[in-house]
Amino acid sequence: MFYEADLTAFAITLKLAAVTTLILLLLGTPLAWWLARSRSRFKFMLEAVVALPLVLPPTVLGFYLLVTLGPRGPVGGLMESLGGKPLAFTFTGLVIGSVIYSMPFVVQPLQNAFEAIGRRPLEVAATLRASSIDRFFTVAMPLARPGFLTAAVLGFAHTLGEFGVVLMIGGNIPGETQVVSIAIYDHVEGLQYTHAHWLSAGLLLLSFIMLLTVYGLNRRFRIVRA
Repeated sequence: MFYEADLTAFAITLKLAAVTTLILLLLGTPLAWWLARSRSRFKFMLEAVVALPLVLPPTVLGFYLLVTLGPRGPVGGLMESLGGKPLAFTFTGLVIGSVIYSMPFVVQPLQNAFEAIGRRPLEVAATLRASSIDRFFTVAMPLARPGFLTAAVLGFAHTLGEFGVVLMIGGNIPGETQVVSIAIYDHVEGLQYTHAHWLSAGLLLLSFIMLLTVYGLNRRFRIVRA
């Protein structure tokens, strides 16, 4: 039913999605909080940068990442001069590309959730002498819980289906950078449609279950609040 290489590709894909989602939640939460609360007139510029992967072709993003992280690029060249190796065609390179490409799918739901809270609950907490950090962790984060759930699921699911970016920055190295989407492409090229069907069905089922979970839990949160 599955080749051993297919199972390895699934494991790499799940690991990539998990690592990417964790990094995006850690980086995206303070960024989304600033975007939701800031009144800077330049905020729209940062919002445009965050949303850029939504409209930019994945191969374009992957190409510039390849140039940057490759041995002749500024980051890859620096790594090589320090005794390391370029990040292109490595799992670390895949993570960097996935974090950039999936960023709007995490930051935007978090920003919307923080904006939906409004200022009143935070102002009430401030009157009770809660510090800004206390207000964030004890008021904002619990109220934004549905947004965190949506951001985590969308970031994870979007990373599962990446193709253009991971192919450009990671290549197609079995056991190292070959993810499920690339393995499916390989099977189709080799006219191995049965294996392509199994891999595609696995991704489809996993993504559908994740979306069912997030919609079901968000519905429960709305009922509890009502």
